[in-house]
Amino acid sequence: MSKKLMLIVNPNSGKGAVSTALFDIIDTFSNADYLVTTYMTRAAGDAGKFAALSPEYDLIVCVGGDGTLSDTISGLVSLESDNKPPLGYIPMGTTNDLANTFGLPRNPRESARRILTSDLLQFDVGWFEDHHFSYVHAFGAFTDVSFSTPQDKKKMLGHLAYILEGMSKLSTITPEHCVVEHDGGRLEGDFIFGAVTNSTSVAGLVKLPGDEVSLSDGLFEVLLIKYPRNPADLGNIISNVLRRQYDPEYVSLLHTRRIRFTFDRPVAWTRDGEAGGIYQTAEAINLHRAVTLKL
Repeated sequence: MSKKLMLIVNPNSGKGAVSTALFDIIDTFSNADYLVTTYMTRAAGDAGKFAALSPEYDLIVCVGGDGTLSDTISGLVSLESDNKPPLGYIPMGTTNDLANTFGLPRNPRESARRILTSDLLQFDVGWFEDHHFSYVHAFGAFTDVSFSTPQDKKKMLGHLAYILEGMSKLSTITPEHCVVEHDGGRLEGDFIFGAVTNSTSVAGLVKLPGDEVSLSDGLFEVLLIKYPRNPADLGNIISNVLRRQYDPEYVSLLHTRRIRFTFDRPVAWTRDGEAGGIYQTAEAINLHRAVTLKL
């Protein structure tokens, strides 16, 4: 008897290559004796709604970018059933932070083949105030780049669009005063960037050291970049980020299960590359091994 596979597809991801790749993807899974049912998203949140129907399937595969994957994971985590199928991912977006973290192939047929032969991985998921996130919740400089960059720029320039859009925002960066309470203690300061992550790549702009990150240890990696007092400080911060060697005078890298932020004013956040709400006080909690990935 054939196994059942739910294929969740965002037809608008990346540079619009999904339509030409879809046959190869379905053909690969069909040849592996999967009965494939395809669900096309039309709006944000659709992937999560589809994932809520997945307990009757043997495997669920998401085809799209970071936002589609995040919605799918959120739907899976929200299931009350213990019978949650494993989740595969075929990256078709522009930045694909989790694809970079896992070293996934960019060729859709190769990604499908890898899903069929890969081992299972228990993956931590984040809870932030009133919603899940799959790999990052962030505030400050450049965090709005991934969702504010116009779609036509993304299609024409790909990842370069994010970098160009980020550079254009340098003059608008202002610090946020914040008290940060975490498992290891408390710190306070003026920050131009903060990210609660479970990934080695954040918007393609910030990279974390691979040996510092575990995706299933029950801990977030939290990166906080302090406000530069002068051009020399800014140069040191940029050097720290590029070399992935963080001087605590400029950059704090924490490992924690739970973290709470208290700002002087409401602050906009991003969730997995999309708008993530505005909060003056916010808490993130690590949901240890909440999803099983097959990548």
